[in-house]
Amino acid sequence: MRALALILPLALAACVEGETPPDPGKSDPPLPPETACGAPDLQHLRGQPQAVLQTMKFAGPLRIIHPGQAVTMDYNPARLNIEIDRAGLISRISCG
Repeated sequence: MRALALILPLALAACVEGETPPDPGKSDPPLPPETACGAPDLQHLRGQPQAVLQTMKFAGPLRIIHPGQAVTMDYNPARLNIEIDRAGLISRISCG
């Protein structure tokens, strides 16, 4: 019985995969700022009708989201998201 008590922890330890220690010479790339898509500069559009977007040009990817519309959950810091409410007004502007 004592032999089993000594062997069991060793067997369990063999099943656990250890984490690889971080490489001190390699660092993670910095995360892009939440402003990468230019959303902060467009906050003045909140409350405006969606039609105002037709007169504008956007440099990067743009996603206009209507109520109830399905959207992908992938995150793209350069993509500008503009959400439209049920009244057809711009309700939110964000990156992602």
